[in-house]
Amino acid sequence: MPEENVNKQAQAGQNPKDEEPRIGVYVCNCGGNIGDVVKCDMVAQTLGKLPNVTVAHSNMFMCSDPGQKMIADDIKEKGINRVVIGACSIFLHEQTFRRTLERAGLNPYLYYHVGLREQVSWVHHGTPKEATEKSIRMMAAGIAKARNMKPLEPVRLPAHRHALVIGGGVAGLRSALDLARRGLQVTLVEKSHYLGGRMAQWERVFPTNEEARPLLKRLIDQVLAEPNITIHTGAQVAGAKGYVGNYTVTIRQQPRGVRGTFPNEQGVMDVCPIKQRCEFNYGLSTRKAIYRPYKECVPEGLVIDWEHCTKCGECVQVAPEGMINLEEEAHEFTVEVGAVVLATGFQPYEPFYGEMGWKEYPEVITLPQLHRLLDDEGPSDGKFYWNGHPVRNVALIHCVGSRQVEGVHRAQMDGEVNNYCSRVCCTASLSMASLIRQKAPDAKIYEIYEDIRAYGRWHEDYYTRASKNNVTFLRYYAEEIPEVRRADEKAENPLLVKVRDHLTWGEEIEIPVDLVVLSVGMMPNPVQDLMEIFKVTPGSDRFLLEVHPKLRPVETAVNGVVLAGTAQGPMNIQESCAAASAAAAKVSALIEQAKVELEPYVAHVDPDQCQGSGECVKVCPQEEAIELKTFSENGRTFQRAVVTPANCNGCGVCVSVCPNRALDVQGWRLDEYEAMVEAIAADIPAWEGAA
Repeated sequence: MPEENVNKQAQAGQNPKDEEPRIGVYVCNCGGNIGDVVKCDMVAQTLGKLPNVTVAHSNMFMCSDPGQKMIADDIKEKGINRVVIGACSIFLHEQTFRRTLERAGLNPYLYYHVGLREQVSWVHHGTPKEATEKSIRMMAAGIAKARNMKPLEPVRLPAHRHALVIGGGVAGLRSALDLARRGLQVTLVEKSHYLGGRMAQWERVFPTNEEARPLLKRLIDQVLAEPNITIHTGAQVAGAKGYVGNYTVTIRQQPRGVRGTFPNEQGVMDVCPIKQRCEFNYGLSTRKAIYRPYKECVPEGLVIDWEHCTKCGECVQVAPEGMINLEEEAHEFTVEVGAVVLATGFQPYEPFYGEMGWKEYPEVITLPQLHRLLDDEGPSDGKFYWNGHPVRNVALIHCVGSRQVEGVHRAQMDGEVNNYCSRVCCTASLSMASLIRQKAPDAKIYEIYEDIRAYGRWHEDYYTRASKNNVTFLRYYAEEIPEVRRADEKAENPLLVKVRDHLTWGEEIEIPVDLVVLSVGMMPNPVQDLMEIFKVTPGSDRFLLEVHPKLRPVETAVNGVVLAGTAQGPMNIQESCAAASAAAAKVSALIEQAKVELEPYVAHVDPDQCQGSGECVKVCPQEEAIELKTFSENGRTFQRAVVTPANCNGCGVCVSVCPNRALDVQGWRLDEYEAMVEAIAADIPAWEGAA
């Protein structure tokens, strides 16, 4: 075939069956990351002797503009119709090189990437000769695959320009607002009957020391004013089916039981005979079965606690007619969405009974309870009192429920300890020390810690301020847990905290205190139902797992399902908002064009070979990815396997069980694998370093 015709076909992205593969091979030095170990010039020179290799080059940086230009020029001028690149991780530059092929007119999937950095130079740094030979064999296998490659097209699907955000905390609100401002429709569902999540329980936020609830109210008002957002409180996802771009989600909503607001709401709450632990105040106070968590909550009306309401009717008697309906029932509805944001939040660690005196002594509380205690709108009106007495001595013990050691700390129900750092606890404890100093200037404050991790901008200032405010610091080791016990009856302070202080060379110190505060860490909210519905997985810390913490930090392994905020790990409010905006940007990029493009590496059925055995359907791990369908032709009825590309993840399990070899994964066909295996085992052309 004349070279000019080859060039024209290459520019058109064509691949006729009789076209001879013309392979361009490119070896990257990676600025020395590869070239300091592997003889890249020698690799290129050796590979240039293999059949169908038209050009073989090495370059200091293949990903650079000159490196990309080299590839594009070879495609245009020399008719290259396959490209094999040996460089760093495919996760870093796969899209870079695909775009290079597209700009040159070649199908972007006629390219194969060999990881010479992670798989060769980084693991064989001391054996350059063997590393060079391994590079040649790996690149030769890539060339063998390239000879068999066929052009592919992305899987293109229509998509709803509508996103579902699960969670009405600060991350869910931020994500919903960003999505709506990009012109997308948003449905936000919140399990509780009120918006705001944990942020509503704080009085102030660090490091700005601004009031938390006015900041939250401003965000909620912006969300409520956005016409593209529909909010459902008291609602949970009951089921979902479909795939990225086309999810049908079933939502179950509990009724509020109360219509709007009315003047004598306090009187209605007063007549209710049922008292329950107030979750908003972390059990420091009680509430009725008809209640409002705090003064300026949104929505602002009362709500019925159906779990504890006895339907005695006392509230109905004193409320305006028709405002309270104790016979309301839950209802279900569906929404069609293109993507889902999981902003399911966190819950504070709940210590075990007796853990540092928790629930054994009433003078032991948690840091979230201390937040509510010192809040001007809290159960003690912001006064630093406990059991009616002012607190004069207080100990804050860090890392309770975080950085735990197996064999030392008690495991959770899954048998694992919380070995991760919750990140925000140190700064939160230090900020509370400053607040205590304001509320009780003469109080003695002890911070008992493993390490101070005030990692954020301006967070270190809290440590400096606490030191200047005469806060006493004592450092313990994880395997030497501080001991909290009851003091003698005649003692002035009810509790004693015994700790081995490694700031004083391991001296054992006993501190008399009025109150012990456990700085508890973060744990994920229990969302097993959502994990099953959306097929997402948790990490070893039980938080929802992203694909890659740096390259794909908010995406899950399920296309169209992304994470926001503390659903994926401990974060402060600033970080949660940043992660929520990142999730919104990802969703927007995915569905804003009303279509999605997916990788073409999915199962493909050869209808001429398929006999409809159904073995592939039995073993497929992906719901609705492959099924048997009935066809009729020339009066004959038969069954054939049919793949739904949007649900297929290209795992290849179906390929292994097909008795007729009717199945293959596009881009990774069996003949490509076989060619690669043969190339790895084959003799390689002579090269200088072989001697």
